[in-house]
Amino acid sequence: MLVNMNEVLRPAKANKYAVGLFNAVNLELARGIISAAESSRSPVIMGTAEILLPYGPLEEVSYYLIPMAKKASVPVVVHLDHGLTYDTCIKALELGFSSIMYDCSTDSYEENVRKVKEMADIAHSYGATIEGELGHVGDNEGSAEGSSHLEDPSKYFTDPKLAKDFVEKTGVDALAIAVGNAHGAYKLPPKLDFERIRTIANTVDVPLVLHGGSGLTDTDFKKAIQEGISKVNIFTDINVAAVEAEFKKFSSMDKGLIDLIPAAVEAVKQESIKKMKLFSSDGKADYATSAPLSSDVEMITKLVIEEVKRRLNK
Repeated sequence: MLVNMNEVLRPAKANKYAVGLFNAVNLELARGIISAAESSRSPVIMGTAEILLPYGPLEEVSYYLIPMAKKASVPVVVHLDHGLTYDTCIKALELGFSSIMYDCSTDSYEENVRKVKEMADIAHSYGATIEGELGHVGDNEGSAEGSSHLEDPSKYFTDPKLAKDFVEKTGVDALAIAVGNAHGAYKLPPKLDFERIRTIANTVDVPLVLHGGSGLTDTDFKKAIQEGISKVNIFTDINVAAVEAEFKKFSSMDKGLIDLIPAAVEAVKQESIKKMKLFSSDGKADYATSAPLSSDVEMITKLVIEEVKRRLNK
């Protein structure tokens, strides 16, 4: 069933487990992710990121993500991760994505608040949820999700004092935080600031998101979730698992694409199941509940929709 983020993350926050976001830039990835969620009876967040659109255009990705989510026997959120532009976020909402992230983390604090607040009002008018980012999560070398390499990541860690103000002013439904994590594969073991996670979790009332999950140790994941993380983003691990499976299957030139597809789907499924069990979301499919958005949504819905149409028609 297609749901928004509140319906799976609020129960996760309350019960101290996390729900994985797995990017699916093609059908094989999506099939493996959905199969894993249904096999483990886990809620799941599935989607793509703006920087991945060259590998799977947003509209084309929507053709399979949304119907698959609707048909699934478990709660599935279809999420645009790291939406970097206003237009991409609006397009995702128009296509039927049930959740978006508007990443304005490289802007000034004031501009981040202004832009995310505007998009939050629009997303809520669609019945969708929105994630914002405070601080900035950088990228490891070779990351498919960006090239923002930070010499001193600690300078960009999320400020717990600002986190409360940011959540209250923007109306976001989830908050991505920077605590020593980074996108892509880690060359050296990361050092997460668990005390910072705990402080922020006790300061804000929305679920917290950990980006750059691939490559962290099982111990890191478990402790981060215990301290307050409710959503973990995974891409590198399933991306690599699919390729490794295809290499093993490709033994000679008489092999075709259809010989490789089942191996890729199964590898993604097994890697996703591992993460779902690690995050303790397995068996939690029935925990999902209908979660209302902000209380002022009804009052602003008509105005926001009219404004969106006006801008799109410019």
